[in-house]
Amino acid sequence: MEKIKEILSFSFKFSDSININIMGLLILLFTIVVVNYLLKLIRKLVTQKLPTEDKLKFVSVFSYLRGLVFLIIFLVTLSSSGVNLTAILAASTALLIGVGLALQTLFQDIISGIFILIDQTVHVGDIIELDGKVGRVEKINLRTTNAVTINNKVLIIPNHLYLTNSLYNWTQNGVTTREYVEVGVAYGSDTQLVKNILIDVAKAHSEVHIAPEPLVRFTDFGDSALMFKLVFTLSNSFEAAEPKSDIRFEIDKRFREEGIQIPFPQRDIHIVSK
Repeated sequence: MEKIKEILSFSFKFSDSININIMGLLILLFTIVVVNYLLKLIRKLVTQKLPTEDKLKFVSVFSYLRGLVFLIIFLVTLSSSGVNLTAILAASTALLIGVGLALQTLFQDIISGIFILIDQTVHVGDIIELDGKVGRVEKINLRTTNAVTINNKVLIIPNHLYLTNSLYNWTQNGVTTREYVEVGVAYGSDTQLVKNILIDVAKAHSEVHIAPEPLVRFTDFGDSALMFKLVFTLSNSFEAAEPKSDIRFEIDKRFREEGIQIPFPQRDIHIVSK
């Protein structure tokens, strides 16, 4: 027993401040083995429900995180073994602060990318709206997300914006969305006829879903017009501008045929003579 204690207490002296014994090395190796097993278990639990592409991205990031954990364990073990790390850390403090500030946004983007991969709030093919910009997600990277706008322009979104801004996922509840077209008609128009025309126009369009059926809401008595909203369902909301334009053309045509006027703003001017 004494022999074992003597072996475990044997030290490797590199300098006056660096002195590592066999016991410290064994503790370091045991800690690395246990932590490595725990990290593999965590990685398996997190990635088991991820798609293959997202799983590969997460494993890549996880390898860097594992290296960081091992570095921390190594430093802690050195410190507990009598190595004076204060001088080393004090000498590198200014450098570490500068690097930390420079990489702050980068780390935010990477952490946000990991959250996106884990919680699955955004997928490739989803139509998202962020900070007033709308695009279809083409690729989710660790630092950025690539999306294509309606005008076929590539939108590169830093991932940290998902945490700091409100994100609207147009297709999270399915590919179909409810769209609408608003129109005003002159006072005195037959409102029931207006409703019937709007419903017929929507049903006649090839991209409008039959179920749920289109509906018309009488929304307001405007200053110059009676306001109506035609609500309908589309499968491709990303390209909704085209069918909505078609519907507006057809509404204008049908209103002209039925003698229903779409008024422009009017003002009455009263001249008072003295």
